[in-house]
Amino acid sequence: MINNSLRLLQERIDSVIKGKKDAVKMAIVTLLGRGHLLIEDVPGVGKTTLAFTLAKAINCSFQRIQFTSDMLPSDIIGVSIYNPDTKNFEFKQGPIFANIVLADEINRTGPKTQSALLEAMNERRVSVDRKTYTLPEPFMVIATQNPIEYHGTFPLPESQIDRFMMHIKLGYPDAGYEKQALLGQSSLEFLERMQPVITSDEILTMQAMVDGVRVDDSLLDYLMNVITETRKSEKIRLGASTRGAQFLLKAAKANAYYEGRDYVVPEDIKDLASVVLGHRLILKARTSIYDAEFIMREILEKIPVPV
Repeated sequence: MINNSLRLLQERIDSVIKGKKDAVKMAIVTLLGRGHLLIEDVPGVGKTTLAFTLAKAINCSFQRIQFTSDMLPSDIIGVSIYNPDTKNFEFKQGPIFANIVLADEINRTGPKTQSALLEAMNERRVSVDRKTYTLPEPFMVIATQNPIEYHGTFPLPESQIDRFMMHIKLGYPDAGYEKQALLGQSSLEFLERMQPVITSDEILTMQAMVDGVRVDDSLLDYLMNVITETRKSEKIRLGASTRGAQFLLKAAKANAYYEGRDYVVPEDIKDLASVVLGHRLILKARTSIYDAEFIMREILEKIPVPV
């Protein structure tokens, strides 16, 4: 049975992001697994609202960074400014120093600025002027990009994509939920009044408990068989990395904890493999038939599930 606190968290976010229970669950699972989330979808379907609602519901600080072509790394990390009174340089923190950071349209800035996020996402710290600053915990980057408009964009390099635990799409809401959105109150007004249902300290405790979720050796073998098949497939030029395998294991543990278990079952791995591994695969042929998710389903169907 789902943890009561997580059930309340899911319900609170569902009250704002209507009709997208699976996407909301994946965001929560990513947070529990100490991961980062990449959301790829058209404008106006709730990507920014999802990030802001998650931060409000867990009583965490939130910063939104609107990426543009002229943005510099210092605009994200911060900058040292000379103080004439103390005659020293003082570091002024950038928007990366928040619990939940929304990197909006991350592919609209250059590679140099994109890379400013790498150390923060991987090590949860940033280095400026030979000094290291630790980021607040919990820490999660939710990045968005538009899959349709590519004019003036810079595709994310594989090293950056590999830092995201999951890649999801929200999609348009069902007609019934969309009608409710048209007639209902403004999401911003509702969010301003919304009270948190869980604390950041509780999230940290849950993240520690996720680390203790048990995984049988047979399931580790099953996970590695999935990873190996992505590297052997004739349709894939570059398969999943070791980091991808680590993220799949973390996500499986987080999903098990979300469902109220202290052990992983095969479905935890099978159900999450596409959203954790799909964006890491580089295909030999990019067609609508052989997309990454379709190939992942093919791979999962032919690998025996341990019983």
